[in-house]
Amino acid sequence: MGIHIIKMPDIGEGIAEVELVGWHVKVGDSVAEDQPLADVMTDKATVEIPSPVVGRVVSLGGEVGQVMAVGGELIRLEVEGEGNVKPGAEMPPAKPAAAPQAAAAEAPRETAKPAVETAPAAPKPPAAQPAASRPARQAGAAVARQPGEKPLASPAVRKRAWDLGIELRYVPGSGPAGRILHEDLDAYLQGQGGATLARGGAAYAERNDEENVPVIGLRRKIAQKMAESKRRIPHFSYVEEIDVTELEDLRAQLNQKWGESRGKLTLLPLLARAMVVALRDFPQINARYDDEAGVVTRYGAVHIGIATQSDGGLMVPVMRHAEARDLWSMAAEIARLAQAVRDGSAGRDELSGSTITITSLGPLGGIVTTPVINHPEVGIVGVNRIVERPAIRNGAVVARKLMNLSSSFDHRVVDGMDAARFIQAVRALLEQPAMLFVE
Repeated sequence: MGIHIIKMPDIGEGIAEVELVGWHVKVGDSVAEDQPLADVMTDKATVEIPSPVVGRVVSLGGEVGQVMAVGGELIRLEVEGEGNVKPGAEMPPAKPAAAPQAAAAEAPRETAKPAVETAPAAPKPPAAQPAASRPARQAGAAVARQPGEKPLASPAVRKRAWDLGIELRYVPGSGPAGRILHEDLDAYLQGQGGATLARGGAAYAERNDEENVPVIGLRRKIAQKMAESKRRIPHFSYVEEIDVTELEDLRAQLNQKWGESRGKLTLLPLLARAMVVALRDFPQINARYDDEAGVVTRYGAVHIGIATQSDGGLMVPVMRHAEARDLWSMAAEIARLAQAVRDGSAGRDELSGSTITITSLGPLGGIVTTPVINHPEVGIVGVNRIVERPAIRNGAVVARKLMNLSSSFDHRVVDGMDAARFIQAVRALLEQPAMLFVE
């Protein structure tokens, strides 16, 4: 038998260190060739590190949340044959790394610079497998936790447990490293006699439980980007009310006529079109500011970031060359990017290079928001909820569909007057939607 050390690989792009965001194995586990060992995160991506050999885990080289240098020891395996460590070489004492945190292990494969949240995507439990395809699972296969050990579970499992009123610390986990699966929740419910433990069923009962959740992986990147944006950019926010009655009528007509053949239109493609047209007169807003070099780069191309909420956190995929797209092309691209973010398939080129960002809380839109600029851009436009309210038109009180646009700008390079004029130009286009298509 020999020892094989797997080092932190060079992921490319000149990266010297990465963050360890999740382990797929623990000390004593048998490992197959190409089996995932760990997830590590760079500034742009979460990368899965596979095993190049067959062996048994002897020691783990770091704990979840630890920043590790490229070339450092990631994991040590016992293998058949000589391995890649000379006999007699010093071997560190085996120590189990901290249990992988659920949010980190379930993080999407790519990250991007955050703005503010879009409409949250409701986490769904994975589809039930046919009984014949499920791995055999016995009550004895569940991994017991030591006193004080935190339970491992994905965000979807945690949310479902919360909705059911289940304390995860009491649920045995049968997944890798004792991870709690949806099947474990089902088994726990059956063990409780099938009773529904809806939240509130234990009303008035004292609770003294606490949970410490390390801010690691994607959540750490989001926190860092948010702090960097607010620290480096003096934000100027501007809110304007828009009458979108005619715009919504147009959208309904277009969907009625073309929805089945071309796809349904949401508000976002129409807003993106209005921004494309308005930016022709305000090139200083379709820009990125390198404050270290003291250079503002203005772009002819309009690459719009679409802030998108995933199970792992907020990401901003980029709709490139919005100026060359019609409404349906925009709608299809927005839908494709959102799906890519939520299923973790978005690539690096899809998550960088935006020149201005749109953010929306969807049906949760509220009345006013103060969106955070997606550094190093200089502007972001936020969509709030559409509400029907009485308004005065031609001396009469009528029902109108009204919506606020909440926007933020980098006051170092965008004057307040220019920001207000830009939003007023967007407003004029949305309130007279025919002007969106007049060249």
